[in-house]
Amino acid sequence: MPTAAVSPRERVKRALRHQQPDRTPADFLATPEVWRRLVDHLGIEAPAPGDSDLFDPAWEALLRELQIDCRVISYDQFCSPPPSACAAGAGGAAAADWWSSPGRSTPNRMWRCRTPDGLWTDVWGHSMRLVEHATGVYEEFAGWPLADATTVSDLARHPWPEPDWWDWSPLPQLICQLDQHGDDCHLRFRAGSIFESAWQLRGMERFLMDLALDPALPEAIMDRLTDLVVENTRRFLALAGDRVDMVYLYDDVATQSGLLISKAMWRRFVRPRHARIIEVAKTCGKQVMLHCDGAVGPLIPELIDLGVDLLNPIDQSASGMEPGWLKREYGDRLSFHGGIDIVQTLPRGTPQEVQAEVRERVRVLGRDGGYVLCSSHHIQPDTPIANVLAMMDVVLRLPASEEVRGWTRENAF
Repeated sequence: MPTAAVSPRERVKRALRHQQPDRTPADFLATPEVWRRLVDHLGIEAPAPGDSDLFDPAWEALLRELQIDCRVISYDQFCSPPPSACAAGAGGAAAADWWSSPGRSTPNRMWRCRTPDGLWTDVWGHSMRLVEHATGVYEEFAGWPLADATTVSDLARHPWPEPDWWDWSPLPQLICQLDQHGDDCHLRFRAGSIFESAWQLRGMERFLMDLALDPALPEAIMDRLTDLVVENTRRFLALAGDRVDMVYLYDDVATQSGLLISKAMWRRFVRPRHARIIEVAKTCGKQVMLHCDGAVGPLIPELIDLGVDLLNPIDQSASGMEPGWLKREYGDRLSFHGGIDIVQTLPRGTPQEVQAEVRERVRVLGRDGGYVLCSSHHIQPDTPIANVLAMMDVVLRLPASEEVRGWTRENAF
């Protein structure tokens, strides 16, 4: 007989304790185009969200249909900046936009300021424009607000957000809404990034040159960001209490072939600032998830030492990120999230090839727990819906011995 079913939250917790759960827990991240196509394909009906809503009910219903175990609560659902944060652009007044950003990968709303000339600005001051491609749109940086700064004092002219720009009071209501279906999902708080947000304000080339030649300015930018993320995380966790399970950071410091900066630079500039955020999480008894694209393997021992519990996205095409090796080397100390290739397998493979990759990840990374099934990044709009549904087949999450017994999607619960 199969193991008795447990709640999604407990399923994830067992996996992160490196215990074999009843089935491998799953998460879901995709571009808005994919979400909308899935909602239409599955005939999900729900009212369109308004500005006061905190998540899209149709997208949340999709997660329940796919039996996804995880939910994300993000800092940018709770932005409440002053009107001055939405400056006028060419063509007239600007306005807040909660739902149209192509950066949305979950049901959460996402604060953006949109101007009539087509520019979008987030709460940090990054300016972006939308660019169409064959299957959708993406955000492209339209400029670097701190590109002309020459001294630390110049940074004072930037409209830095303050902790009081966030209104966390709707958080208990949001948690109640997520729990109303009795799913008791695993909740994580998306706290933000430091290295990425910093270079996106300065421009990558300038930022990296500064780090090498005169790091005072980039360090000041990162300190300002870290101070805010730390305070936001502290306020969020104080209100969320025991119902939120994890704090989630994201910072890409690697390429497909190696680190973007040296280990020494990472230790000096990134690690101490991540440590401050992680300390808040650990003090509150929360686990920590880190997203870093690319070949982050050389940093994994130090990430474990830093307190990272769950590493995403596990892209096996990146150098040194082969799943079997990662599991053998670190599987007793680190859990893994992701692993299903969004570049070849999902957009170009057959449903059978997608399912074969899912089985392999569950077999290798999910052995004795320690794995959350997900794509290796946001599923892209060129991905066939048949492949997305093949990846999300619940039977594939069962231990191999149970799948062989012939359990189906309907009787797996």
